[in-house]
Amino acid sequence: MLAIALAALACDAMVWPRFAAAEIPAIASRQRAEKKTFTDDQIVDGFLKTAFGAEYHLAGRVDRIRKYQVPVRVFADGNRSDRKAQLAKIVAEIARRVQHLDIAMAGSADAANVVVRLVRDRDLGRTLVKFYGSARAREIQGSLDPQCLSGFRKNEKFEIEHSDVILTVDNGDFIFLDCAYEELLQSLGPINDTESVPWTMFNDNVSMGFFGVYDQYILNLLYDPRIKAGMTVAEVKDVLPAVLADVRVWVRKVNGLPD
Repeated sequence: MLAIALAALACDAMVWPRFAAAEIPAIASRQRAEKKTFTDDQIVDGFLKTAFGAEYHLAGRVDRIRKYQVPVRVFADGNRSDRKAQLAKIVAEIARRVQHLDIAMAGSADAANVVVRLVRDRDLGRTLVKFYGSARAREIQGSLDPQCLSGFRKNEKFEIEHSDVILTVDNGDFIFLDCAYEELLQSLGPINDTESVPWTMFNDNVSMGFFGVYDQYILNLLYDPRIKAGMTVAEVKDVLPAVLADVRVWVRKVNGLPD
């Protein structure tokens, strides 16, 4: 079963600085304008809209929580050492900011359950054909017109077993980082894009280039041990109040936000 999503392209030692992408003016300006305070309803609304459903899927139900229940290991497949270094920093930042997610780089594709293909823009079409076949690739390009893509395979328990991410390397730093954050995070489970939530990168009308506070809430909710693969919306709603209270403490801590 495969789900596919596209990117539209302190006093506490645990307050970590932002990834050096902030040195890119387009990202730095977005970070300065970032909204960091949200109500419970705003966080829960975005979580439910992104963790359930799928912008584009090929098979299987999409009305259950999908997530990794095992450590996540990421391998970058490509020739661009600079992009590999950027990707490694992104993975390290995700590991720091998502409390219960064990994620790190792997030394080989065989040791990874997330494989990131780094391709030239002109090779994106043939890469899609290689992965999905000619007919499906045409369908994907016609309906999504992607610059980057992510998909995962899940088992009958809705546990993600393997993810593939395709990123173009030659469209500039901002597009690469924007795509890399979105597609890597979506490959972990919150694969449904929504235009009704303005603070998330999982919105085709939003380009960020960094791991914002709102999306940290989404990923921390998803990877809390009380949120399990296969849970329904009703089951998730039963535990969300307690989970969100703990997640708020963590997100405030790692971002140095006021109580």
